[in-house]
Amino acid sequence: MNDPAVNFWPALWNSTYSSALIAAAVVVTSTLAGWAFSKLKFPGSKALLVFVVATMAVPTQLGVVPLYILFSDFGWTGQIGAIIIPAITSAFGVFWMTQYLRQAVPDELIEAARVDGASMIRTFWTVGVVAARPAAAMLGLFTFVTAWNNFFWPFIVLDRRDPTLPVALSLLQSNHFVDYSIVLAGVLLSTIPLLLLFVVAGKQLVSGIMQGAVKG
Repeated sequence: MNDPAVNFWPALWNSTYSSALIAAAVVVTSTLAGWAFSKLKFPGSKALLVFVVATMAVPTQLGVVPLYILFSDFGWTGQIGAIIIPAITSAFGVFWMTQYLRQAVPDELIEAARVDGASMIRTFWTVGVVAARPAAAMLGLFTFVTAWNNFFWPFIVLDRRDPTLPVALSLLQSNHFVDYSIVLAGVLLSTIPLLLLFVVAGKQLVSGIMQGAVKG
């Protein structure tokens, strides 16, 4: 896979590195926001949650031009951080964790922890995080796959000499002569990390699905 026009292995690392960071960031931010929306009472929480969910209806393409101008002004274009930073939060993740924690953690359990002298942060760590693990595993897995397969924004903002894997695979097909053996080999290699991830996270994935089904 040492095609002179495509740095395949650096692209594989870029996809693995960026997807893992994005998945971890989304799990952390979504769990914190989900806990706040589901278990903390503050003015405007319902309206704010509706606003967050409504942002899912906004097409990604609408924000590409201002986002590119912003990153260009910061001098971040062509850097891997340019695809990580915009993706560290997820409206779907917030909604997912809010609904899950609302059902998984009884309010009486939180009140009992507070009576025992636990702060809200300690209650979140000892109760919320433990309860959220199956849902967080599913969210992390789906977020990783989505980030791994993302093509549109990395194609725009990254340098062709340092792309992510989907962009690198597209470059293999951009020449006048396409060597399909190289393209298919690249596609096969690109699926191996996803298969390994599903094997590792499969237990948590099944656990999350079963718990959601029982609670539903």
